[in-house]
Amino acid sequence: MGRVSGRSCIVTGAAQGIGRAIGEALVREGADVCFADIDGNKVAEVAEQAGGLINGSAAKVTHAWVDVTDRAAVKDMIAKTVSVFGKLDVKFNNAGVNKPMNFLDVTEENWKFIMDVNGLGCLIGMQEAARQMISQGTGGKIINTASIASRQGYDNVAPYCASKFAVVSLTQSGARDLAKHNITVNGFAPGVVATEMWDQVDKDLMEIGAADRPGQAMEEFSSDILRGRVAKPQDITGTTTYLAAPDSDYMTGQVVMIDGGMVLV
Repeated sequence: MGRVSGRSCIVTGAAQGIGRAIGEALVREGADVCFADIDGNKVAEVAEQAGGLINGSAAKVTHAWVDVTDRAAVKDMIAKTVSVFGKLDVKFNNAGVNKPMNFLDVTEENWKFIMDVNGLGCLIGMQEAARQMISQGTGGKIINTASIASRQGYDNVAPYCASKFAVVSLTQSGARDLAKHNITVNGFAPGVVATEMWDQVDKDLMEIGAADRPGQAMEEFSSDILRGRVAKPQDITGTTTYLAAPDSDYMTGQVVMIDGGMVLV
């Protein structure tokens, strides 16, 4: 039996990168998974492919379009998941964005864009998942994606850092409030991960003059990784599956660093 067999899960930001890897790992371990993303066409393709990972288990896969900053859309995503799977046990608030700008150039628009998706989106996702879990009366798990940028600030991505500091705070606040409902709230903090988001960040940093050539930003950010290399999305999923599994039932209010030893806290 898989580590999360019979658990109904939602993963946002699941059309690519870490979110996709989280969802696929859950499917392999027997979970029912709703892959959700603002790119509805791409996430539908990803979910269809993930269905091929079901290996003799009773796991099911579905997908949903969602704008995590839109409460009505989040409610619809949860309602669809419950209609297909019958319940919601685990909610990954993973959707996130970044748009580097030099510190003195950060605009209100840049701040609002990043904070709305990464901060408000996390809050709404936590609230609506908790309401569903409370109505079921069976408890549940909420898992938030933080970052090494939730532990220290970086000059070219200040709004992103602030948004991920907010994720840590929301994780702790949610854990305190939802414990009485048998809902745990935890998070994980990746470092440098080779994903489509990092490819875009690399281009953005070149545009603002913070890097001179492709790949420079990743090289510089990863130069102090104790494990000696950048992460692949699959390096993250052992921990994310653990957080979704019964193994972590006594854990709440924590954010696990999965950065290869970049930031030691």
